[in-house]
Amino acid sequence: MMKALYTKASSVLIALLLLGLAGCGESEQATQPVEPVAFHADDECHVCGMAILDFPGPKGQAVERGGVKKFCSTGEMIGWWLQPENRVLDAKLYVHDMAHGSWAQPDDAHLIDARSAWYVAGTELEGAMGAVLASFADEDAARQLAAEHGGQVLRFEEIDQAVLQSFPGMGHMGHDPVEHMEEMNDHEHDHAGH
Repeated sequence: MMKALYTKASSVLIALLLLGLAGCGESEQATQPVEPVAFHADDECHVCGMAILDFPGPKGQAVERGGVKKFCSTGEMIGWWLQPENRVLDAKLYVHDMAHGSWAQPDDAHLIDARSAWYVAGTELEGAMGAVLASFADEDAARQLAAEHGGQVLRFEEIDQAVLQSFPGMGHMGHDPVEHMEEMNDHEHDHAGH
């Protein structure tokens, strides 16, 4: 009888320890930061299915504990985010800081919080589908791009569907994205010597 009681008590103690450990794991996971990830050649846009790296300009991503949704442009990501069913998600939004890297190849080491970024809409710069929204961590860098290439400086909360539709991007419009990237690189090299 005593042995059965001891075995039962040991089983209960083990069960409680396992539950405690399981709870610790959940708590640790809940406090883990949700960080951006690099873009890769085989990544496709969550909205349009296009190959993300085939187009110039800043990209976006929505990072959740369950995974990452990547977008071929900041405009595509914000348009997706504005949908009511997506706004309830516990996702952290990231965009490229275009003060780093080139327009043709944004630097994945400089992905910033999309909600605190400054955006330039309506520039002459080409990107992927939809409105081209150049993203920056710094207001002065955004204003400099707007002065050089036209456009309007906006904050994240100022961008809605009407804004996205009022600044249509050059988009794909039958152009070869690789050709556009080469043109942008040539253009950057031409101005580097002046």
